[in-house]
Amino acid sequence: MTDETTATQHTATRTVAAYAAQRPNAPLAKTTVTTRAVGEHDIVIDIRYSGICHSDIHQVGEDWGDGIFPMVPGHEIAGLVSEVGPGVTRWKVGDRVGVGCFVDSCRECDHCRAGLQQYCTGEGGMVFTYNGVGKDGRPTYGGYAAELVVDEAYALRIPDGLPLDAAAPLLCAGITVYSPLSHWGAGPGKKVAIVGLGGLGHMGVQLAHAMGAEVTVLSQSLRKRADGLRLGADHYRATSDTAVFEELAGSFDLIVNTVSADLDLTAYIGLLRVDGTMVQVGVPEKPLTLYPFPLAIGRRSLAGSAIGGLPETQEMLDFCAEHGITAEIELIRAEQINEAYRRVLDGDVRFRFVIDASTI
Repeated sequence: MTDETTATQHTATRTVAAYAAQRPNAPLAKTTVTTRAVGEHDIVIDIRYSGICHSDIHQVGEDWGDGIFPMVPGHEIAGLVSEVGPGVTRWKVGDRVGVGCFVDSCRECDHCRAGLQQYCTGEGGMVFTYNGVGKDGRPTYGGYAAELVVDEAYALRIPDGLPLDAAAPLLCAGITVYSPLSHWGAGPGKKVAIVGLGGLGHMGVQLAHAMGAEVTVLSQSLRKRADGLRLGADHYRATSDTAVFEELAGSFDLIVNTVSADLDLTAYIGLLRVDGTMVQVGVPEKPLTLYPFPLAIGRRSLAGSAIGGLPETQEMLDFCAEHGITAEIELIRAEQINEAYRRVLDGDVRFRFVIDASTI
């Protein structure tokens, strides 16, 4: 291969098979999209698996603001490196890698320098894996596709001990709950409540248990009780029974709310011990309301958390490999994506849909 041929390979755009929504709320259908060229420090990921996150549905529906269409969702991506740019030093062809919710950031602000790229405040901010605009001005496309071109610095190593299909959801669902559990010190001697046992909640139970905390699931009903206890919960309580809020008042050091629903925050804040914290990781479409008195009388906190930076996400993947933690998944073909979306909205999944990208 000549130097001229190599240069051509790294300047040509790429046509990639993908599943996309052509307009807001449209069904996803097979198509092709044009991605950027492979740059000096880019790698090409042969996508093997891509998780379906509830936020994919929100963004296709423009629930959180205007979208960029055609939209190729997917930010729980696992695959193998198939090509590297001439300046790549971190990866080689065949490496097992993953990509989460962002593919770039300013790299210069205080947050980026601290490894908190998800809170980037520099020019352009964090670049979302899909439904975003890259520094080259091109729209970004996500993991419901055959391949992804990404800067080598924004890919993560998936340890050999993690199967790629069950590891894919860790890139969003896993880090979304790992980050607050780690930041607020879940561990031995701490009582942690996980609200909801869905895609995020089932990861939160496993991670909090592995960290050594005493774990309680707070769910609307006892329908998933056997699953929750099997995954590591010590207790499982149904919040449809209002007596639960009296019985558990002042019980928890940390509550992680994983559901995107209209909850009575005042009631949940009352479950915290003095100096306890409730962290929102689920993002409902409508504002939530809170009577602040329970915060004041217990010096309690209501906080939020968004995914994790690159170092913490790698830490999470390594922690999961060490403790044998993966998502519990239902593997689907690409033509089942729209059906999967309907089932997610109906709560009919245990616990994460993952697309077999070989069917795209």
